[in-house]
Amino acid sequence: MYDIIGDIHGHAGPLKRLLDRLGYRETNGVWRHSHRKALFLGDYIDRGPEQVEVVRVVRAMVDAGAALAIMGNHEFNAVAWTTPHPSHPGEHLRPHTAKNRHQHHAFLEQVGEGSPLHQEVIDWCRTLPLYLDLPELRAVHACWHPVHITTLSRELDDRQRVPADAWVRAATEGNALFDAVETTLKGQEIELPDGAGFHDKDGHHRRHVRTRWWQSTPATYRSVALIPDSARATIPDQPLPDDLLPGYEGDKPVFVGHYWLSGTPAPLTGHVACLDYSIAARHGGRLAAYRWDGRHPLDAGAFEWVAHD
Repeated sequence: MYDIIGDIHGHAGPLKRLLDRLGYRETNGVWRHSHRKALFLGDYIDRGPEQVEVVRVVRAMVDAGAALAIMGNHEFNAVAWTTPHPSHPGEHLRPHTAKNRHQHHAFLEQVGEGSPLHQEVIDWCRTLPLYLDLPELRAVHACWHPVHITTLSRELDDRQRVPADAWVRAATEGNALFDAVETTLKGQEIELPDGAGFHDKDGHHRRHVRTRWWQSTPATYRSVALIPDSARATIPDQPLPDDLLPGYEGDKPVFVGHYWLSGTPAPLTGHVACLDYSIAARHGGRLAAYRWDGRHPLDAGAFEWVAHD
């Protein structure tokens, strides 16, 4: 049985309180449960005040067999930030722009950019699988898209990790592996029709929207757009092409993080649950878990959470 835990973003205090609430106890530096295992959905770093400690806790649990952990987009970006670009001397797979550095600044400051600890954390991030397809459930950071999962199954190693010789393609736009990684770790994006667009929270005009990819019923661009409600009226309320969303067949449940949800945790559908409830938000954030006990469809009563410190 698994306790599936969403995005932590450097908040070690809430993580330890949640583990305690779930019945885990720390012994010799490792949090363990007598008969359950944790499953972490990625995004351990960036934003929060105790990122090194979060990595230590998660890594120790994984090493001891007390947990499984997958990669989030923040871990992917952290690896790409440190990886030299083979075709552009002095540059990296993730460009060191002011915007990218700002997003990554808290991690670089806490770990010590270029330090042995920094390299140690990056080496650990490289070991994280991009998804898990277990006998009873699936876990992925943002989107289970069958076409992209098929691409990844051909490109990744036998533990669903990015091989050393594939990182350049995984981080470089213009190939199938890049597209698969982007969708899997960041969500499905679609282009809006007929020149439509909206302004994001930073005032940038956008022509693409992230989708509620799990929807399988007839939908419109407006209904599937993952955007602030204040911008929703600007999205065309016209039907989507039938084959645009992958949907989810629900042969077994899939658990995701990434989407910065709010409110009381509950399944997205009977087969899909998001565990990211914005623990890094200034107000109202929660660190959430789902106590998987084999029952399917998913049940709102199986969620547990703790509030921000």
